[in-house]
Amino acid sequence: MNNIKKNVVKSIGPYSSIYESKGIFMISGQIAINEKNTKIPKDIIKQTNIILKNIKNIIEEKNLKIKNIVKTNIFIKDIKNIKIINKIYKSFFEKYTKKLPARTCVEVSKLPKNSDIEIDAIAIK
Repeated sequence: MNNIKKNVVKSIGPYSSIYESKGIFMISGQIAINEKNTKIPKDIIKQTNIILKNIKNIIEEKNLKIKNIVKTNIFIKDIKNIKIINKIYKSFFEKYTKKLPARTCVEVSKLPKNSDIEIDAIAIK
């Protein structure tokens, strides 16, 4: 199952936060909740930062680093927020690696817990 550690948010549904098969790690979609607070902030900047921190915590529990992430998917409720999200996303990844992962970004009508953004990732060991 999850083998959750102290800094990793527990899944809110019947799934694992991370699943490994043959050195490929699939990180489930993360929304802006953290280990201390399940209330999602209204601010897209805060939501994006919390999500990226959650992803970092999840992969570090498996002894991976941000540079191991090769693909992300971003789901957002308002595509107008893409410039803000891109700035945070780029800054986050460039802090840890020179090579940005491949990415898909789509606008959606709804997300869990009325979040404005959800990000999942794939990492390779």
